[in-house]
Amino acid sequence: MPQLIQHIDQIARQKQRGVLHLLFNDPLKKGEDDGSWPAIDYQHHSARQTILAWFKAHGIAHYPCGHFASENWMMSYRGQIYIDIPFDESNPDYQKVRDYLENADGSMKMPGVKFYYLPLEIAMENAHHDEPGFWDKWAENF
Repeated sequence: MPQLIQHIDQIARQKQRGVLHLLFNDPLKKGEDDGSWPAIDYQHHSARQTILAWFKAHGIAHYPCGHFASENWMMSYRGQIYIDIPFDESNPDYQKVRDYLENADGSMKMPGVKFYYLPLEIAMENAHHDEPGFWDKWAENF
């Protein structure tokens, strides 16, 4: 069923803070670190399913989100997840999520998962996308 999913940068601008999000890929395919991130069957991605179940069990609010918006390319939804907690090392919920996802050295515990922080300053580069009718005008020239 189609659904409207917000881009991660739009979420950051609405929250007026930097935001946390997860990206998923097939750990057996090349390309995960070169930005290509080939499409995956995210609904059957075992690490993604495990993480979503853990979020639910621990009361961590999360929502589907789109990639960072671009006027130069489009990307279909690939299972990205916005995590609705602030990036704050002293926040117990952040610590719980970080410790669940990352090893002590910052590497990911589960293959095929990337944990990102998008600063508000970077998200603000796309603030013009929030102007009424921006995407409709953009689509006319696509």
